[in-house]
Amino acid sequence: MNSLKKLSKFLSDQTSLFVILIAILAFVLPSTFSWVKGNTQTLILGLIMLTMGMTLSTKDFSILAQRPLDILIGSLAQYTIMPILAFSITKLLHLPTEIAIGLILVGCCPGGVSSNIMSFLCKGDVAFSVGMTTVSTLISPVLTPLLMLKLAGQSVNIDGLGMFVSIVQVTILPILLGFGFNYFFGEKDWFSDLRQVMPGVSVIGLALIVGGVIAAVGTSFFQSGLIIFIAIFCHNTLGYLAGYSVGKLFNMSMPKRRTISIEVGMQNAGLATNLASAHFAAYPMAAVAAAVSCVWHSISGTLLAGLYIQLDKRQTSRMCKMKSRSNQA
Repeated sequence: MNSLKKLSKFLSDQTSLFVILIAILAFVLPSTFSWVKGNTQTLILGLIMLTMGMTLSTKDFSILAQRPLDILIGSLAQYTIMPILAFSITKLLHLPTEIAIGLILVGCCPGGVSSNIMSFLCKGDVAFSVGMTTVSTLISPVLTPLLMLKLAGQSVNIDGLGMFVSIVQVTILPILLGFGFNYFFGEKDWFSDLRQVMPGVSVIGLALIVGGVIAAVGTSFFQSGLIIFIAIFCHNTLGYLAGYSVGKLFNMSMPKRRTISIEVGMQNAGLATNLASAHFAAYPMAAVAAAVSCVWHSISGTLLAGLYIQLDKRQTSRMCKMKSRSNQA
């Protein structure tokens, strides 16, 4: 079990690298991942969300009651900034319909699970991060379809009810199941061990989803790969900046600003990939745009957390120098 724990931690620390390697492997040997589609892909995403549920406790839900204003501000920012940014970028870059669908879908999805890890790494407010991710996920069955209907409904036919059912099946039910497991077995040693292994399972699951999409589209990815990356880069980066600005606007502490920045910028692109595959199968590049977001969000989140850490080190060093000069004087 200790070996599995170490492997899980390694995969969690190297999420972006592992996902990139799987994506490359899927392109070179697509048959290796051709089985990751349809119900299999849905089951994998459900397992990822089950992992999130296994980390939740009654204490996490009590935080929602203790800090409703922070959570409200964060959730409103999540579901206004990212959808509007996505829609605006599709118009500014004149993106093809199927790529536009993928980007807008990413923007309309809840916050990514890995954002909690990034908030921890950069000394953000982890409780705030968990609260935002939980709320944005719980309300996603309603808001994600509604936003998609509003922003993309004029371009393509959207089954809002079908999306609602899909999101409930792959997010809400697994999260509630995981929460139930944690509630009844949280104090057991075997469950504690299992909970430490599950993050690695989530990383593998995310990589498999990306690999399955890349394997399905093959070389067609390179026909639009550059414009997809530019759109995703702009969407993600502007999301980080806008999230931080919201925190500053409401005079939040530095840890909260960092957290809301990461929560707004990092989306649940795994969910977007699954929804694109299930509900927009006629537009295969929509799933590709979402899958590329999976990869890039992992990379950018790690880079942003690293940037915040470096800023802390510089500030600490500067304060030490000032204190030293003051003592000498």
